Amino acid sequence: MYNNSGTGGKGATYSIAMAGKGGTGKTTVCGLFLDYLIRAGKGPILAVDADANSNLNEILGVEKQVSLGDIREEIARAELDENSPIPPGMSKQEYADFRFGSALVEEDSYDMLVMGRSQGKGCYCYVNDVLREQLRKYYQNYNYLVVDNEAGLEHISRGVLPPVDLILLVSDCSRRGIQAAGRIAGMIDELDLKVKKVCLIVNRAPGGKLDEGIQEEIRSQNLTLAGVLPQDELVYQYDADGKPLIKLPEDAPVKQALGEIIRKLEL
Repeated sequence: MYNNSGTGGKGATYSIAMAGKGGTGKTTVCGLFLDYLIRAGKGPILAVDADANSNLNEILGVEKQVSLGDIREEIARAELDENSPIPPGMSKQEYADFRFGSALVEEDSYDMLVMGRSQGKGCYCYVNDVLREQLRKYYQNYNYLVVDNEAGLEHISRGVLPPVDLILLVSDCSRRGIQAAGRIAGMIDELDLKVKKVCLIVNRAPGGKLDEGIQEEIRSQNLTLAGVLPQDELVYQYDADGKPLIKLPEDAPVKQALGEIIRKLEL
């Protein structure tokens, strides 16, 4: 776990969340985004997999530890269980600190937390508060917080995640995908999440180009286009072979295009 006092001269952790409907390649974009920041020397970075269908670790090529959701439910059940995992003499708060600390995957330039699935039945107010405070304690030690979020923005809207500076909406190059991104952007406004910037990345575009109909739909949804990522056959091949996508060659079209987008965002 990083414990640096500075944040690269920024004075605060810069937080980025990816959002988008399933099947758009959001997690792939998030993993390659993280890889770019790491290679650019922007670390330390805290990566949070907040998607219920969590597989960011596969993109990054690291083993997934126990999720924070698993620990949250473990603690919530502890008081009702005669065989409570909390050792005698240890408070619930102390046990929570210990268990949440063990969930952190530590790599050279970044650490990763997996949020896990949303809560089950019963009141989880206490453990959600613990989870919120754990994340706030962690993220302040990093230059960047990068979150692979689910489309519903549940963790952000509930205040479990820290405030977000930039939300990147990831869509495929279909009209329906752009409309879904527009609905998420509308949700951000409705929930008054106070996000500083919201941008769109269109993924898997043939030849890296958008036709006029899709461009018109982006305009009609009042979305700010950050850039377009091309359909890259290497991404499919690496995924089929079970290779971490961060191992794609540097001249891979999708890596080149994403690097250009990140440079334009001036992170």
